Amino acid sequence: MSAYTQLQSELKSDPRVWLVTGVAGFIGSNLAESLLRLGQRVVGLDNFSTGRKSNLEEVRQHLDHRQWKKFILVEGDLNNLDICQQSCAGVDYVLHEAALGSVPASIGNPAGSHAANVTGFLNILMAARDAKVKRFVYASSSAVYGDDPQLPKVEDKIGNALSPYAATKLMDEIYAGVAWRVYGLNSVGLRYFNVFGPRQDPAGAYAAVIPKWIASLLNRQPVFINGDGETSRDFCYVDDVVQANLLAATVAKPGAINQVYNVALGERTTLNELFDLLQTAVRRVDPEIPEQRPVHREFRPGDIRHSLASIDKARQLLEYHPACRIGEGLDLAMSWYRKEAK
Repeated sequence: MSAYTQLQSELKSDPRVWLVTGVAGFIGSNLAESLLRLGQRVVGLDNFSTGRKSNLEEVRQHLDHRQWKKFILVEGDLNNLDICQQSCAGVDYVLHEAALGSVPASIGNPAGSHAANVTGFLNILMAARDAKVKRFVYASSSAVYGDDPQLPKVEDKIGNALSPYAATKLMDEIYAGVAWRVYGLNSVGLRYFNVFGPRQDPAGAYAAVIPKWIASLLNRQPVFINGDGETSRDFCYVDDVVQANLLAATVAKPGAINQVYNVALGERTTLNELFDLLQTAVRRVDPEIPEQRPVHREFRPGDIRHSLASIDKARQLLEYHPACRIGEGLDLAMSWYRKEAK
């Protein structure tokens, strides 16, 4: 039995209280649904600046009445310390997902990214300290690796930040370390690579590449690739991100806490390869969709060229084992992407 399977079994017989920030977002709503399915009590915090109420409605539809009754929604902003303190009261674990996650948006509005990702982070971190939570797990990003050329990326070697967004995530890691050394607050940082799956927003100028391209293909619109298409990413299915969060929140292994971990699949896919995978997957469900070639345009400022994670540390200390490769994840999520693209 894997560590994650064992943990799921334990949680079903031992309900705890979890705070999920950014609960109406892509990853936050998947975390909340998974926890509620396990019989856990969940407090969700969101200001709905990027999160969608439809995501929470979808979670409600996937659960029975007994499970959904264990969810409490707090509508508020991380920049309001009182809201953060109210949300943390009586909580065992904080899963902090709320952020402004776009590199281009951070370049256009660095102050906005800082307010959400650093000031808001510090508020919820201190509220967790005051509430004496057992563990504070937070979303960091592969963006912190910046211009470091080494592949695969390993946690103890980072380069210079290439965007304000990357700088905010690095600052979060610094603050989490300070909170441990000064206040004794135990935390775990998770450096997400390219996460995909149901409830990932396909709309807007800064939409992630997979839902955006699927929507374009389904609607018979051009697909744009920034650069020559040989840019590569490590794509990770959202269920594996849920796995990493729950393991990080509960791990008791010596040396595993107050660390940062890569959360990824550990495999690299170029954008050209991704386009081929997506076009094949889309035409498999709708053969009438015409084949097309992508349209290449200028490389986007602030983006890194290649991204590939070493997940050895997470395997060893968290017993994290990703269960879904990119093709399998696309098949699992395709019905949701199709519904959203209509």
